[in-house]
Amino acid sequence: MNILITSGGTSEKIDQVRSITNHSTGQLGKMITEHCLAEGSSVTLLTTAKAVKPDPHQNLTIKIIEDTEQLLTAMEGLVPAHDVLIHSMAVSDYKPVYMVGFEEVLASSDLAEFLGKSNAESKISSADDYQVLFLKKNPKIISKVKEWNPNIRLIGFKLLVGVSKEELLATARASLEKNQAELIVANDLTEISNGQHHAYLLGADTVTEAFSKEEIAEQMLSHIQKGDSS
Repeated sequence: MNILITSGGTSEKIDQVRSITNHSTGQLGKMITEHCLAEGSSVTLLTTAKAVKPDPHQNLTIKIIEDTEQLLTAMEGLVPAHDVLIHSMAVSDYKPVYMVGFEEVLASSDLAEFLGKSNAESKISSADDYQVLFLKKNPKIISKVKEWNPNIRLIGFKLLVGVSKEELLATARASLEKNQAELIVANDLTEISNGQHHAYLLGADTVTEAFSKEEIAEQMLSHIQKGDSS
């Protein structure tokens, strides 16, 4: 079985020395990759330079990306060649398009004038006490997966913060249906720590619960194997 796994967190450049990113370490993606390799699958891991990675393996190919645009391009090329996609990467929702001093923004009569601009300098000046950063929404890559490969088995992730179980599962259910996934791993950031990772694995007709990264990886692999043998 050929499995594509995304892991870690994207980083979006503000200029050549600054960026916005998230705190994803890639630890869960690493563990999932190791479980898949142990069961004999061939794995392509799309990850970032800073994310943790599995040890080298004859059935493992690692490809490094940095931002959402690079991830989209890589996935568009790789998704058609794989049987399963486990999309665990924390993808930035927005990317910076322009950074400008606060006083210049206050002096403007129309903020829309900044939306079509981009910073030409390689390092934006730090002379201003306050800066305004304009962000543009990134495309939702998971929504494009079935366009690239209608037959791929898609496993996605949904992370919320401080919500009820009902809201978490409802949001995961919406993602499951909208993106034609067969499994969504739903978790709440408040229930993730070094020794704990509480999550719900939501399928079309099932909901199972896991309490660690190890359990998530094991249940996910079990789900994949059951589907492959049916």
